[in-house]
Amino acid sequence: MSHETYELKAEARERVGKGSARELRRNGLIPAVIYGDKQAPISITLNTNEVTKRIHAGGFMTTVATIDLGGKKYQVLPKDYQLDPVRDFTMHVDFLRVSGNTQVTVEIPVHFINEEKSQGLKIGGVLNIVRHEVEVHCPANAIPEFFNVDLSGKKIGDSIHISEVTLPKGVTTVIDRDFTIATIVAPAAGVEEDTSEAEGGAEA
Repeated sequence: MSHETYELKAEARERVGKGSARELRRNGLIPAVIYGDKQAPISITLNTNEVTKRIHAGGFMTTVATIDLGGKKYQVLPKDYQLDPVRDFTMHVDFLRVSGNTQVTVEIPVHFINEEKSQGLKIGGVLNIVRHEVEVHCPANAIPEFFNVDLSGKKIGDSIHISEVTLPKGVTTVIDRDFTIATIVAPAAGVEEDTSEAEGGAEA
């Protein structure tokens, strides 16, 4: 299961537009929108520090939250957010309304376990990760926190495919084929030396 749910206090946002958004940010608030579930979107404001803290805690995009808007509570899943590239604070968040039977599309992180039991890695092979995350369809109330990929017994030249990962009930991958998550490749040291020699030759 995903990270524990949390609650955010929100206020209705009367004015929309760039000017009012700037004013909100100066007051430590950010504009956000709740949409979906065949209902009209609701414009709200949230406390910037609270939201930024949640984003940095991890699992933000895969954790269902409760938004308390003047006593009315909405179950939501963050679908998108913008961070200020310079000052690293949240500028805007889009939330999707969800209920128990809502199907959502989310990216689930991949964790690799038992690296010490991989023959290929033991003799100096390198784990080449093709996908750090896997996009899946799943129920909003049963979003996996991560997928474990077992590297036990993997040798140089082996590929690990999605079929080797046990997906929880009700979870299906967006890509409908047995795609590669990672490969164990031979160390690249020899290749790097060759390139440096070639570059040296070119300079000469």
